[in-house]
Amino acid sequence: MDAVPYLRQPPAPLEFYREWVSPNKPCVIQNAISHWPALKKWTLVYLREAVGPKVVSVAVTPNGYADAVFQDRFVMPEERQMPFVDFLDFVEKKVSSPHVFYVQKQCSNLTEEFPELVCDVQADIPWMSEALGKKPDAVNFWLGESAAVTSLHKDHYENLYCVISGEKHFLLHPPSDRPFIPYELYQPATYKVSEDGSFEIVDDMSAEKVPWIPLDPLNPNLERYPQYAQAKPLQCTVKAGEMLYLPSLWFHHVQQSHGCIAVNYWYDMEYDLKYSYYQLLDRLTEAVKVL
Repeated sequence: MDAVPYLRQPPAPLEFYREWVSPNKPCVIQNAISHWPALKKWTLVYLREAVGPKVVSVAVTPNGYADAVFQDRFVMPEERQMPFVDFLDFVEKKVSSPHVFYVQKQCSNLTEEFPELVCDVQADIPWMSEALGKKPDAVNFWLGESAAVTSLHKDHYENLYCVISGEKHFLLHPPSDRPFIPYELYQPATYKVSEDGSFEIVDDMSAEKVPWIPLDPLNPNLERYPQYAQAKPLQCTVKAGEMLYLPSLWFHHVQQSHGCIAVNYWYDMEYDLKYSYYQLLDRLTEAVKVL
């Protein structure tokens, strides 16, 4: 696969399972969410009125990288509880801050924290739910600044990522690229804001070390990680009104336009042969390092 294919409309459930889920292939699906009221309604003005001063969870970092390797740590963002309108003030630059703000809490935050918005989208994607025989585990709402970047990682979910406004830029690697993608173990830590407003990194000494990818695929250090030169990334831009099917276990790195709004649906993957093959590939990759 040299590029992510485009489908002009959502396929029938059986066809989607046979052509995309089972072979674990990504695609961008057009006209799948064109009937959503959110596409017309979800301006920042509307969101300000609909959600208002309600307190929500916001990830705050000094550099835009949440859940990423920094200074030889796996550093998670400060999770700040703040009025949604104050968060929008930062996004709209009505208030200046050296920090980067991102609504990205991935525990079905659309239904848990933003129930006011649920009626503007769908509770699930019917043809995907039928294809998989299950409902999504989580429905997440994303809104943030262009400086907010998602570091390279993979998830154990079949992911339907729907862009409402703006654009998301994905860099993707298939699971078969695992031998070329470096993992290392890192001490977990969290950003905390000190009294003078600067960030400090606080280690979580009670937690086990976290395996994470230290490499930036946009500027890879090939002297340190020469094997990455053999990897074959795909890049695609998902525009407003489009949906990306991101298969389970695909590595992805994500950037966005400023103020981009998105909703994604996480369906738990089947722990079948695909998963077993990936586990084998992962173990062999680690074993070769020891030789």
